Amino acid sequence: MTNLRVLLAGESWITNSTHFKGWDFFSSTAYDTGIAYLQQALSGAGIELEHLPNHLADAQFPNTLAGLEAYDVILLSDIGANTLLLHPDTWLRGQPTPNRLRLLQEWVEQGGGLGMCGGYYSFAGIYGAAKYHRTPVEAVLPVEILPYDDRLETPEGAQPQVEDAAHPMLADIPAHWPHLLGFNTLTLKDAAHLLATINGYPLLAVRDVARGRTLAWASDIGPHWCPEPFATWPGYARLWVQAVEWLAGCR
Repeated sequence: MTNLRVLLAGESWITNSTHFKGWDFFSSTAYDTGIAYLQQALSGAGIELEHLPNHLADAQFPNTLAGLEAYDVILLSDIGANTLLLHPDTWLRGQPTPNRLRLLQEWVEQGGGLGMCGGYYSFAGIYGAAKYHRTPVEAVLPVEILPYDDRLETPEGAQPQVEDAAHPMLADIPAHWPHLLGFNTLTLKDAAHLLATINGYPLLAVRDVARGRTLAWASDIGPHWCPEPFATWPGYARLWVQAVEWLAGCR
């Protein structure tokens, strides 16, 4: 059996710090990713995960339908719309390039499986800067996206609530889920199906779109919003394996 091919775009960052030591100072730069828990969850499940970090996605994210069709599932996680819209040929050289958000919409309608996972640069994101509101990606997702900052921090912990335990994506997952520490606030579309909520907002929602499928997960796939007790909970791995299988049309 051929492995399902999944492209995870985003989930990386570069941090530049300035260290002050009295009169003196120096700078340091670090690179990190947030894929470890998801990568471990999908490992050995017949799923081939390819990670495309943010600093490469502007140039390397597929810009043709044929390129997108190499994948069964595409996950966008903590990657702003500008990174996909502004190919270096457009940003640096003033040349027309394909609108990759519109290509994602067409790919879904033709049978692709698209998921967006929450974070500071997902949905609306911090200061509203993720900017997926009124885009072709929002058009196919199961949720409406706010035009302004949609983050809700819950440092005290927020308890997810399962709304449809009978859905194939939630098969054999315990009804009691560990707490989460934050999420993007979203509004469910009429055409969507709600699987889980958090503080009264959609946490996990799905939708059939023409020949394809989409998913919205309103929290992180790892810390800080999705803390270690959730990411190492056995239900986490089962959830994401089954989510990928459902998006790919295998459930």
